[in-house]
Formats: sequence, C-alpha cells, structure tokens
Amino acid sequence: MTESPEPERDLASSLLDRARGTGVRTPATSRRRRTTGEPVYSGPGPDDRDPVTAATAVAAFVDERDWRERTRMAAAIANWDRIAGADIAAHVVAESFESGVLLLQADSTAWATQVRLLMPMVRRRVDAEVGAGVVTEIVVRGPAAPARRGGWRVKGRGPRDDYG
Repeated sequence: MTESPEPERDLASSLLDRARGTGVRTPATSRRRRTTGEPVYSGPGPDDRDPVTAATAVAAFVDERDWRERTRMAAAIANWDRIAGADIAAHVVAESFESGVLLLQADSTAWATQVRLLMPMVRRRVDAEVGAGVVTEIVVRGPAAPARRGGWRVKGRGPRDDYG
C-alpha cells in the first residue's frame, strides 16, 4: 500500500505559490500592508482605495470638516429667489449668514416691513431648505440713510420717509 503523493504535491504547490506571491489571498491578508514591498490587492470586496465619484468624495470631505450646515446655508443664500419667490427676491437680498443669524437687506423700508410681516412664511421656507434649527434668527434691514458729511448741508430732519 502506497500513499498517494497527491496531497503532498498540492501542499507543496500551494506553499510554492504562496512564496511566489501568486497564491489565493483571504480578505484578512489582502488588507494588511507588508513591509517587503509586495503589492497589496484589495480583493473582490469594496476597499477604501477603490475609486469614488466626485460627488461622494466632496460629500465625505464636507462631512469630515463638519461643513454640512454651512454648505446648506450657502446654497440657500444662492437660491434665495427660489425660497422667497421672484417678487420678494427682486427687492430683498440674502446678505449673509453668521452664527445662526440670516441677514436680509431690503431696498426700501416698505419691503423691509413687508418681509417682517411675512416672517412666518419666510421662516418655514428657510427651515425647509436648510433644516430646522440651523437659522436661529432672521434680521431684516432696510436701506441706510445717506451720509451727512461736508460743509454744505441743510439743517433739519432730512429725508425720513424712505429710511427707517
């Protein structure tokens, strides 16, 4: 009775393949880095070195930096005409967003007053766009009065009907 040399040859060939680096790798060994300079392959499963779309890479970068709230607010300012509507956006501009405060600049005191009256509707639309609680306060400013500098000016109240 002679033993079959088949199992030994399979063992020997698998050891030889492993030594050459052509053997079958398991997911555990494929993710480990080797210091011998041997190339490491990710295998059939997903790996952090696999290519991703630009949108996925940018989203991961924004999440890593915790900029999600800021980017949504910047998008809301850029899309102000869609949020507020064409009529309001023609006269009221979203200026800035700092520390939870959205600053709106109106071109006249009448439009500033109108937006203040429509504040519940504006607040709902902004919250729907950027998320509830991101904007803690909305400040509406009217136009600034002209500067009163120089030697030639008329004393008195001045133009008060449109600035205020």
